[in-house]
Amino acid sequence: MVENSNENIRNVMNRKVSHYRSMIVVLSVSLLALIGCQKTYSPAKDIKLLPLFTDNMVLQQKQNIPIWGKAEPGGEVIVTLKEQQQKAIVDDEGNWKVGFSPIVAGGPYELVISGEKTHRIRNVMVGEVWLCSGQSNMDMPLAGGLKIKNYKEEIANANYPNIRLFKIENSMANRPQENFNSEGWKKCSPETVPGFSATAYFFARKLQEDLKIPIGLIESAWGGTMVEAWTSGATLKKIPEFAEIVKRIEADRSTEEEKKLAVKKELAEWSNKLDQIMKNSNTRNHGFQNADYNTDNWKLMKLPTTWEKTGLEYDGVIWFSKDVNIQRSWKGEDLILSLGRINDCDYTWFNGKKVGSNTDVEVKRVYKIPASLVKSGKNRIMIKVLDVGYSGGLYGPAEQMKLSHGDKSISLVGNWKYKIDPTNIDVKTIPERPSQNPKVNNPSVLYNAMIHPLIPYGIRGVIWYQGFSNADRSYQYRDLFKTFIKDWRNLWGEGDFPFLYVQLANLMKVETQPSESIWAEAELREAQAMALELPNTGMAVAIDIGEEDIHPKNKQDVGKRLALIALAKVYGKDIPYSGPMYKSMKVEGNKIRLQFDHVNKGLKIRGGKKLKGFAIAGNDKRFVWAKAKIDGDEVIVWNSKIKNPVAVRYAWAPNPICNLYNSTDLPAAPFRTDDWKGITYGKK
Repeated sequence: MVENSNENIRNVMNRKVSHYRSMIVVLSVSLLALIGCQKTYSPAKDIKLLPLFTDNMVLQQKQNIPIWGKAEPGGEVIVTLKEQQQKAIVDDEGNWKVGFSPIVAGGPYELVISGEKTHRIRNVMVGEVWLCSGQSNMDMPLAGGLKIKNYKEEIANANYPNIRLFKIENSMANRPQENFNSEGWKKCSPETVPGFSATAYFFARKLQEDLKIPIGLIESAWGGTMVEAWTSGATLKKIPEFAEIVKRIEADRSTEEEKKLAVKKELAEWSNKLDQIMKNSNTRNHGFQNADYNTDNWKLMKLPTTWEKTGLEYDGVIWFSKDVNIQRSWKGEDLILSLGRINDCDYTWFNGKKVGSNTDVEVKRVYKIPASLVKSGKNRIMIKVLDVGYSGGLYGPAEQMKLSHGDKSISLVGNWKYKIDPTNIDVKTIPERPSQNPKVNNPSVLYNAMIHPLIPYGIRGVIWYQGFSNADRSYQYRDLFKTFIKDWRNLWGEGDFPFLYVQLANLMKVETQPSESIWAEAELREAQAMALELPNTGMAVAIDIGEEDIHPKNKQDVGKRLALIALAKVYGKDIPYSGPMYKSMKVEGNKIRLQFDHVNKGLKIRGGKKLKGFAIAGNDKRFVWAKAKIDGDEVIVWNSKIKNPVAVRYAWAPNPICNLYNSTDLPAAPFRTDDWKGITYGKK
């Protein structure tokens, strides 16, 4: 019985072994067949990379790292970074993309992208990448026509090889683009920094000094631009006031050459209209342009400057005269008259003969003086300047104001005689000058050309300096600015990345009485502050570092204040980063008591013994200047003539005189306690 049982067991085991062997054979054959059927890919041909992927680039640390490009469809791309290697097959539209796992700050590394040919990108750093965007105050470089404070010293000391600079060339597009123009990444040095954003540079310098890791800056900014131009068309089409124009823009198929010709035609037509208006204005009937006109009783103005900076508030025509003594050897020789920039239009005579005219505020005037007009001794330059609003005059730069013969020149900087034209031309009759880039503020066109191609390059966040161009629609900006921030965050897909921005600085003339601004700067600052309701945002207040000019030269403090916000809110440093921010108010008899956030170790008065910049009103909504005093961490405001106060405003003007700070010398942000409708309410 036992022997039979054992025999049965052996038979069963043999059958199982035979079965498993058969299965192994079948599986082996199947696996070999599968391997034989797998498609093999040849190395990708004609790999093309964006300018983002060049030597000296910075990749964002501690995030997934996307690398992408173009090539002929069907090929294989192999990408290597540090110890990681990824492969991608080029799709039918010629696109490929790989992603690397996060890497901590460090370098230099080599990024190798291989196909039929190999691209080696050297000196790659991993660190913190910030996108720097907005209008002219972000675009304003360390050197150029509008030089920053101490620009020569700052440029000479800009040796920061672990700050890397990347600047996108200005362009527009009616539909989202895949590429853009740029000279690529550059190490920060005295040779590379002069043409780069000053605000961004000072921001990065502070971060690099504190964090001791590589910083990458991507500058994508354009002067005079509106926020809707930087917002995607997909988002704007959900907003009624922008939907139709975005659809028209997307449908526009005109070529760049056709657009340039249309702009040229519009400018020529406007210039002809302006010339006709000036001819009909009788501004030449006084004979000021004549070489022998007596200017002895004219006033003096030191040029270059805008006349508003001298305290002269005037829109219209002002004549400028200067007599220049020319040496005998220059007599009968052709000369070059350089005047720098003139705001807005000029008509220029030399010894009574017209030698030039221009209507573009950005163009440096350079006119040829024919030899027949040049005499030895006294020669007269006469310039009729038309200002149609905001500021007027010959505003330089100083080194451009000269009369030249060969390599020798006579400086024209200094006192000029001037006289307001007695005709008092009504500038309201002058049509608005067409922009040389009339489409630059079309909704979505800058996003399409200068932002969309960057996505999804890894960034830590955005610094933003813009708003003035939207000031006459400040109420609209309240929602539009927040929509724009959310738009970029959604498109990048990195969550609510840090979005830090600069509040509009003080500018234009100082108001002697509390009043609504015709430019609505105060309402624009309020709209900017409202974006702090969004998570992970920060606002650098600049109400104390501006000038009458819209382009303040102190970009050092702007960059530093943005960096303080980043260090505290993004990088976890336990430091104060904001000045006092209005929190609440309480009426106490004929006084109002104000409470603030970000008091830090206490409130203080800077520059004097009395608080300035406060205004108070009763139910009639008429504001008058108020007295104010610091009481602990609060401020008490009053005016003896206002028995029942209901509202307070602080720094509520284009260029307010205000001096409330906290202990860390950061200024209080402008605010109002009322919600009365402003002058831009309802404007779209």
